[in-house]
Parts: sequence; C-alpha cells; structure tokens
Amino acid sequence: MGVVLGADERWQIVDRERASLADFLEGLTPEEWETRTSCGDWRVRDVAAHLTLAARITYGAALREFVRARGSVDRMIHDTAVREAQRPVADIVANLRAIIGSRRLAPSTTPREPLIDILVHGQDIALALGRHRDMPPAAARDAADRVCTMGFPLRQWPRPHARLVATDIDWTHGEGEEIRAPIADLLLLLTGRGDAVRSGRGE
Repeated sequence: MGVVLGADERWQIVDRERASLADFLEGLTPEEWETRTSCGDWRVRDVAAHLTLAARITYGAALREFVRARGSVDRMIHDTAVREAQRPVADIVANLRAIIGSRRLAPSTTPREPLIDILVHGQDIALALGRHRDMPPAAARDAADRVCTMGFPLRQWPRPHARLVATDIDWTHGEGEEIRAPIADLLLLLTGRGDAVRSGRGE
C-alpha cells in the first residue's frame, strides 16, 4: 500500500507541520483562540498547548502528572493541556516553534505518534474555525497505518466492519461496506472524527 515513510522523512514532516501550524496560530484572533473544538471541552488554545507538551515533558514530570491524575491517562492528558493553555498565546506558539527539530518522545510512544498528533490535532483546530488546512497524503497514510494498530488512548471510529479506500493515494483497510474518501478524511474517521467526512471534507 505505497512506500512506507522512513524515520528521517517522518520527522521532517512533523517539523514542517509544527512550523506550519505555528504560522497558522499566529494569525488567529483572541476570539478564535477561545473557540471550542471537537476534542471534548478543549478550546483551540488547549489543543495547541497539548501539542507542545509531549516533546517537553520529562519522565519524572509525566510520572508526577500521572499520580496527580489519580492513575488516569485520559485525565492526565486533559489536565496538563488545560493548565498549559493558561499561558499567553504567544508563549504557546513559541513553545510549538521551540520543539521543531526535537526528536523527543512522550513515555511509551513511538516516533509515529507525534505525526498522528500534529496531523489530527492540526485538523481539529482548523475545522473548529471553519478553515482549510492541507494534510500531506503520504503522511496521512503513514499515520493511518499506525492508528489501525493502536487502541487506547485514541478515540477510534467504532465501525470495524468496513473497507476504507483512499481516493487520492494507494491505501485500503478492513473488509465490509466500502467507504471512499481522501486519506486525510479516513485518518480523521479512524480517530473518531467521523463528522469530518459527513460534513463535506470527503470527496
């Protein structure tokens, strides 16, 4: 199903996406920073703050946050983002720019998770604002391959009996009722964002 991205190429895409999203965020109005997204109660500023954390948090700090969240990874992810989002928006953008070039991973993650994070959450922000944000098809395919092997903590699409077919790149997954859409939309579908296809992003 196409050429698998190499480690260096994957990180280069992450770097470009972080830089592109930082540019995008710099142009937002104060009202847009407070816009609610599809990520629970997270606003744009919470999602953006979350994207800065994995490459900056130490193992010791992650353990302390895990204890503070009473052993709930979901709560830890939520609460650390909300606290980080209290920073001025200029600091959030600066922290996103500061991790460009970083190869640091959050505990228990692989190099493919930062790619999933920046691609999917970048879309969460753009869609909440009614804005368009391109997603590189090869990167989306690589992220989708990883999502298909993952469970927790992703909000995965709850319909396993379907065959997903990308219309813009060589990629398929599953068996059953066929759903055709660009790979970017299929990635969003797989991560629990089915409205992205139903609202007209799909072709």
